[in-house]
Amino acid sequence: QVQLVESGGDLVQAGGSLGLSCAASGSIWRINAMGWYRQAPGKQRELVASITRGGSTTYADSVKGRFTVSRDNAKGTVYLQMNSLKPEDTAVYYCNAKDRSNNYNYWGQGTQVTVSS
Repeated sequence: QVQLVESGGDLVQAGGSLGLSCAASGSIWRINAMGWYRQAPGKQRELVASITRGGSTTYADSVKGRFTVSRDNAKGTVYLQMNSLKPEDTAVYYCNAKDRSNNYNYWGQGTQVTVSS
């Protein structure tokens, strides 16, 4: 099993920056891709950014050029640096990790990001 714990959510003004961290514990050797999803009120959970063990990244179109995902494989951590934040980035951000054997999704408890206009 893998446990994920996020940190870094906060209230920030539009145009500001914020960094999120997610630490994995347990059987971190099981993890392949890691990343971030978000869910705004009344909306479906959506992919924000992901990164494979080898460092390949994927971003949602809405965050390209503003957000950067990175990871430390040895520590089992994944980061999300968010710049030029917009009110529409307001959501609960969830850390995600995929099991390398069966693509099972592990989830963190979520951290609130609120961007005020």
